[in-house]
Amino acid sequence: MKIPVQYVNDEDGNVKAIQVTISEWQKVLTKLKKYEQALSLKSDLTEAFEEVAQLKRSKGAKQTLKEFLNGL
Repeated sequence: MKIPVQYVNDEDGNVKAIQVTISEWQKVLTKLKKYEQALSLKSDLTEAFEEVAQLKRSKGAKQTLKEFLNGL
């Protein structure tokens, strides 16, 4: 994704900001939202798999699916 930008410089020529069109900014925000959703899903799945692995390792009493769903 190549975004055309305009640079805003101070009196000394140092870049202080960039400007993008509203339509390009909307595209960036849309992509960012998708990445955030994917990252959240990955994190949730990782946590779930870790919990399953921990349950498999434990020797304690197991919870039935019905008990689990009733606890939600």
